[in-house]
Amino acid sequence: MKRRLQQALLVEGKYDAARLANLVEGIILTTDGFAVFKDRAMQDLLKRTARACGLVILTDSDAAGFKIRHFVTGLVGAQYVYQAFIPALPGKERRKVQPGKEGLLGVEGVPDELILQALDTALAGARAQAQTDAPQRPITYTDLYEWGLSGGAHSAEKRRAFLRRLGLPPRLSKKELVQVLNTLYTYESLYEQLQEEMPDE
Repeated sequence: MKRRLQQALLVEGKYDAARLANLVEGIILTTDGFAVFKDRAMQDLLKRTARACGLVILTDSDAAGFKIRHFVTGLVGAQYVYQAFIPALPGKERRKVQPGKEGLLGVEGVPDELILQALDTALAGARAQAQTDAPQRPITYTDLYEWGLSGGAHSAEKRRAFLRRLGLPPRLSKKELVQVLNTLYTYESLYEQLQEEMPDE
């Protein structure tokens, strides 16, 4: 049974869109790769759609995918965007002769359950924030430091392992990581998960 989305879903290309059409019911838009950087009509459509119903961005976990994700988020406004991330998995899509530049699977090649999990996680975080009236304690740079994920010995390795456990791409910078964690989790839920998974950290 297909997952129904109230928000529009944005992916990079037609193969991603065809793949997602088998998994979700709703509006699926594409950036046509880097074409979104110059196509004014496409940019206007994304702005209008994001303001009308919200925009879930699901791009590849490589450098190109992040470049597109950042551009579109800045274009339409972060307050209208739900960030869905697939993990960085090595491999290539069946239709391709060789893997991409970074050797990672794109959206079209990632297993269904990981795509649906990425969508659920992005939208669940947004729903949780919308349903609570009390202001949430934000996750901060200080928290990353105290959890051993930033500014300490071996913090880069710990951060990469942490991101793998959460199913997030390792490419996230410290700033992006704080933004993503605050979008997808509450401080309390993430702290509990850290206590379970990293009891000695």
